[in-house]
Amino acid sequence: MNRFKTSKFKNTTPKIAKRDGWIGNVRAGSFPSQGANIKSSPRLVAFVTEQAGGGILGLTSVDPGSDGKWAVTSISCHADLITDLDFSPFDDDLLATCSADETVKLWRVRDPDQEQPGEAEVTLCPREGRLELLSFHPTSSGLLAVGSSKTVQIWDASRPDAPLAALEPHSEQMQSMSWKQDGSLLASSCKDKKLRVFDPRVQLTPVQIAQCLQNNKDSRILWIKDSDHILTTGFDQMRGREVKLWDSRKLTSSLGSANLGTASGTLMPLFDPDTGLLIVSAKGDSFIDCFEVSGSEPFLSQVSHCVTDAPTRGVAAVPKLVLDVSSCEVMRVLQLTDSSIVPVNYHVPRKSGQEFHADLYPDTVGQTAAMSAEEWWKGGDKQVERVSVDPAKRPKPKDTKPANQMPAKKEVPSRKSKEESPGPGCSTSSSPLSSLSSSAAPSRSPSSTSGLSSGCLPSPSQSAKAISSLLGPSSKFRHLQGGVLHRDTHFTNLRGLNLTTPGECDGFCANRHRVAVPLATAGGQIAVLELSQAGKLADTGLPTIQNSVNVADFTWDPFECHRLVVAGDDAKIRVWLVPNGGLTEVLTEPKAVLQGHTEKIYSIKFHPQASGLLASSSYDLTVRLWDLESGREVKVLRGHNDQIFGLAWSPDGKLLATVCKDGKVRIYDPRKSADPVQEGSGPEGQRGARLVWVCDGRYLMVSGFDCRSERTLYLYSTKSLSSGAIASAPTDVSPSTLIPFYDPDTSVVILTGKGDTRVYVFEIVPEAPYFLECASFNSSEPHKGLAFLPKTECDVRDVEVARGLRLSKTSIEPVAFKVPRIRKEFFQDDVYPETAVWWESSLTASAWLAGSDGKYRHISLKPKDMTPVSEAPKEVQVRKYLPSSHYLEEKTDEQKKDELLSAMIGKLGNMEENPLPQESFQGVDEDEWARYLAQIIVMGTQVVGRAFARALRQEYAASQAAAEARGRAGQQSAATSSITGMSLQEAQQILNVSTLSPEEIQAKYEHLFKVNDKTAGGSFYLQSKVVRAKERLEEELCIQSQDDKPKPPPEQKQTAGT
Repeated sequence: MNRFKTSKFKNTTPKIAKRDGWIGNVRAGSFPSQGANIKSSPRLVAFVTEQAGGGILGLTSVDPGSDGKWAVTSISCHADLITDLDFSPFDDDLLATCSADETVKLWRVRDPDQEQPGEAEVTLCPREGRLELLSFHPTSSGLLAVGSSKTVQIWDASRPDAPLAALEPHSEQMQSMSWKQDGSLLASSCKDKKLRVFDPRVQLTPVQIAQCLQNNKDSRILWIKDSDHILTTGFDQMRGREVKLWDSRKLTSSLGSANLGTASGTLMPLFDPDTGLLIVSAKGDSFIDCFEVSGSEPFLSQVSHCVTDAPTRGVAAVPKLVLDVSSCEVMRVLQLTDSSIVPVNYHVPRKSGQEFHADLYPDTVGQTAAMSAEEWWKGGDKQVERVSVDPAKRPKPKDTKPANQMPAKKEVPSRKSKEESPGPGCSTSSSPLSSLSSSAAPSRSPSSTSGLSSGCLPSPSQSAKAISSLLGPSSKFRHLQGGVLHRDTHFTNLRGLNLTTPGECDGFCANRHRVAVPLATAGGQIAVLELSQAGKLADTGLPTIQNSVNVADFTWDPFECHRLVVAGDDAKIRVWLVPNGGLTEVLTEPKAVLQGHTEKIYSIKFHPQASGLLASSSYDLTVRLWDLESGREVKVLRGHNDQIFGLAWSPDGKLLATVCKDGKVRIYDPRKSADPVQEGSGPEGQRGARLVWVCDGRYLMVSGFDCRSERTLYLYSTKSLSSGAIASAPTDVSPSTLIPFYDPDTSVVILTGKGDTRVYVFEIVPEAPYFLECASFNSSEPHKGLAFLPKTECDVRDVEVARGLRLSKTSIEPVAFKVPRIRKEFFQDDVYPETAVWWESSLTASAWLAGSDGKYRHISLKPKDMTPVSEAPKEVQVRKYLPSSHYLEEKTDEQKKDELLSAMIGKLGNMEENPLPQESFQGVDEDEWARYLAQIIVMGTQVVGRAFARALRQEYAASQAAAEARGRAGQQSAATSSITGMSLQEAQQILNVSTLSPEEIQAKYEHLFKVNDKTAGGSFYLQSKVVRAKERLEEELCIQSQDDKPKPPPEQKQTAGT
């Protein structure tokens, strides 16, 4: 089956609202819990705040007020953290909350500009300890499931004295639960990696149970529509986040899956059963993915990837009846961030107009409950009546109460809740609850937020100026493409790799000739591989360098490609020399051993200008400088109060910067003082950090963690370090520190962490906004390190700006980062300025210590046979494709007359090549000649007349056939465009073909399909566009071939005498 099957939602596009469409004045919390942090009804939005330890709820409206602004208020709900919340599907104002204070409360909330209730209408006490989850029943009023750490209870809110049922406890922490859309079953996921399906009315034990999850980290579960399919989000065995689809009748294997990279943020799914669209975001991440879920292959198809401006704390979907159907809005997601709620609208591109697109909006679930909780518990299976999304057909609000309204609850003795009494009491109700299932509120006029943000790509038709004004500054490297080079350049069959190198170590190191990799064998062994001898490594042991102690850090001398310096756990630094041609035997004796530190060494860095000058940091809280030529210690830098995470030399080699666990960033001038010359506050997190000098040494970029353990990039001015960071850019949540590589020629920094699958790319600019995010590179499996080669190793003919080596568990793969350009036959001198020859020293260590400063020489990377693009002749803009009117326009009468005469002359033939018969007559009498001449004239007149008439008829028939063919071809082509959803011109642009040649179409298809493969950093979405473009062009070729078939001329009636 074709996995690229056509779908009307395949082009669904996310649009982040402009900032004036954001809901501000929000103080969101990021407390650990299993539930949601934000929920929406058709009128109101509720979210958990950071106030009072998370016990205060924030409340705002879906639509702005009359002044175009949103009012935000708060409600003091619980004495402890609010762990989950949910709006009733049948009452816009009924909100349920559960908390770590062991209670569930139902609130009758009002518009945010009105006074909110001081106490809950109903309070439930499940007596199961801290509560984590709650969910209203999808068909019954006042019925909800409440989950504690291990148990699920079913409650009828009109009977708050005891639950209807308490399901069998889970063996470990329950992580998620979900009702089936018809309300018959309840599914849950647990830390024990098992999925359970309950039928609470039949039995308290699971009717289905299977071990489906691969990791015990946080997971989420959802039922898909009213089918038997279940969707889960979680982690695989390699900490990779994944989405999986299951058949609840056969949980032994998943139907389909999608991998979303490696990070620690919990995936939060939202599903729309009407469209089959799945929204997936993660706590702490700055992206929102959209998938289409179907009941057949492909089960999961990615539709879009939207990058947001701030990390996500929670997401919620706005109910369907609020959407703006006039703009083809099929889904609206509310993203909760630290300080705002950001609407993200999903639209299907359609022609503008007021026409209602019924194919996009099937009838959706209404807001009137099908039955009461008591009816459901007794075995009722009524379903909620579906209503039309068409504004002209929406149900009008009723003045009377519905027939299935819940009766008033029974009065129960008043008992105190936890915040009013020391022990957990029973449930209480402050007032009768008589309208839990009130009728649907009147539908407000739909509102839509439009505009673009930096996470969503604009239409290609927009001009660069318009894009710049909408999206702000953009980088010319924003489309940087990373790709793994051919397998012939890989090292494979790598065995015994040491995967537990310290966090301050890069994992491995490389220069232009060889790469050094630490092994897990005893004695701190390091394998050295020659880059010129790539291929499959032998199964037998390789010759290694034996340090005799565990390796803490190691690096190649940038000026001497044979010298490898290794720091060990024994506080010693060993200097090794690798012979030409690589290792042929095991090295056991170092060239030199440097001693001076009293504790284990963290990291080592060579001076960028002076040869043989090395800096090292240690657990003894000092940084020491070494002269390798003399083998002695020359400087000791002090002033650190805790572990030194990283150190970096300035580009000119004058200054040395460090980042420390004590939360400080320091700059030293080693030749002037042993104490720092500048000091400022660094990252708040204490999990690790790295730093690098950027923008010609004007700024320090530090990658570290914030107070929420989110990986963040910070930028400091080296002139005023004490003023703190001038800019920051959060990335994601992950335990490993991002290791930066900075290219001074392009001002691009490339970052990744050990164990990650994603490589981040940013361009650093010396003015706001400072960080310009570029396209990232994703690998299929986690990497253990990423090392980069000199700029001279890049293929400038393919516009390659950086080349690195990616270390995986069993291989080393070259990765090229390229800038997509059209005129690659020219040298892209705007991308390749003269580069510094940093692999050549400019002075010796002794000269630098004496006060001298060096300076790099620069070289051009331009090949001799290439012309700079700045000197290339300007291209004349030629329109590739003629407008459709050129092919479909009607011909004028003059054009038709000219064509008719030309055809007639062609039928009569050339008179010079076909002479008249009388020209060959000789020796004929004049009388006879006159008689012959008369006959010839008569016959000629007849012949010419018949030929003219025949030519006229044939040309008229040909003109009619051509006109019909043009009309038929145009109609068939237009019909094909309508069916496939892609025009001929769009298909030609996607495959970059100008003529409809089968060979060219096939060649371009194979190339684009390969480069957009997911393993090469592409996506199924782009591949599907390529496939559909090829199918559209093949349809056009078929239409043209049918029109080009020769047809028999129309039968001519033969007249007498012909």
